Amino acid sequence: MTTVALKDVTKVFPDGTLAVDNVNLDVNDGEFMVLLGPSGCGKSTVLRMVAGLEDPTSGAVLLDGAFANDLPPRERKIAMVFQDFALYPHMTVNDNIGFPLRLAGVEAASRGERIQDVASALGIGEVLGRKPSQLSGGQRQRVAMGRAIVRRPGLFLMDEPLSNLDSGLRAELRAEISGLTRELGVTTIYVTHDQAEALTMADRVAIMRRGVLQDVGTPTQVYGRPATLYVAAFLGSPRMNLLEASVYVHLDRYITLTLGEQALHLPWTDIRSRAVAHYHGERIVVGMRAEALTPVAPDTRGDVLQGRIRYLEHHGHESLAFLDIGATAIVLDELGAPVDGGPGEQRGLRRFGQVIQRLAGRAAESVPTPAPTGGGNRASVLNDPGRHHRRSAELAVRLAPYPAISSGHPMSVAVRMDALHFFDERGDRIDIGWR
Repeated sequence: MTTVALKDVTKVFPDGTLAVDNVNLDVNDGEFMVLLGPSGCGKSTVLRMVAGLEDPTSGAVLLDGAFANDLPPRERKIAMVFQDFALYPHMTVNDNIGFPLRLAGVEAASRGERIQDVASALGIGEVLGRKPSQLSGGQRQRVAMGRAIVRRPGLFLMDEPLSNLDSGLRAELRAEISGLTRELGVTTIYVTHDQAEALTMADRVAIMRRGVLQDVGTPTQVYGRPATLYVAAFLGSPRMNLLEASVYVHLDRYITLTLGEQALHLPWTDIRSRAVAHYHGERIVVGMRAEALTPVAPDTRGDVLQGRIRYLEHHGHESLAFLDIGATAIVLDELGAPVDGGPGEQRGLRRFGQVIQRLAGRAAESVPTPAPTGGGNRASVLNDPGRHHRRSAELAVRLAPYPAISSGHPMSVAVRMDALHFFDERGDRIDIGWR
């Protein structure tokens, strides 16, 4: 099989667009690596550079340790599966799957045997005589997969292969693709914007934003201990609650995290308290997922937040309550959906960098910042022009389906302090030995 390494890879298009910025990434032999991020973050460009369809502006692409920048695609022993299937409409399924073998000069008998084996494995053995127009979307995607697999490549490259399918079929094919690639032992790089695909299919996930690699790790690592504020906000449903907090240290006792008019207390015995203590008198971002919050009785003692339900969402298997706790929320951009601002605030995507600058004590309006100076420097990437956006926090809390409460109802929630996440003004994780 094939190992892949990207060393300081940068791609700048002729119009000056910086698509990939100083990316370093290793993909191990037989590993299923998922490149995850929103549209336009550079993940497909990375894939195309590995395939040889794009040339890096700088840096090196290594295949099995050998420099491959100048290697043409046909000599890279790769197979690529595209979003739009890219099947030949005038050919039958049999001919589509066998086309790479015919080009390679494989004799007819051996070719037919390999086609039949692949078609049976993918469950399309009974449609070999049909043409693509006579197939369902799922069948067409299986044919595209079969055409890639039949070559027995050392490396699979998949560019959002399931995005054109309905949700039920996507879930079915997710299991098939991950199972099949692991059975074959083929190194796979899979591009998607869907976090469900990434977290369920990957051995490791690489999350990108605006051409910069934000985090790399197993699904458990990137979800449970995200490296940056952006990764924390990008992964999870409902999204992580991100709150502005002021830090006050009571030496050898606890650290007070003030959220508006309320406070939480991080015990001094928590290993993270030493790292958080460095921000005494400053503001940081505290992240808490819905699973870290539990509704409790109003008179419950301990780390409890009080609020009123602003609105409810019902999802059948559960309901989500969104509490107004009088704190300030940090809102990030490029997360795939418009941001709902308060009265008079602009709706839509907000720039991540300026929101983080809010934590550094700058005014809550648009502030010009210097142009980026470093290729992969996170601070220069985050400090880009945009608008501040702050709003009253809406704390997402999981409840039983269709609870007997309504908007305006008061609610108290206990907070699991060991499940909190802390981030500094640059959006980096605050932790000791965090991974």
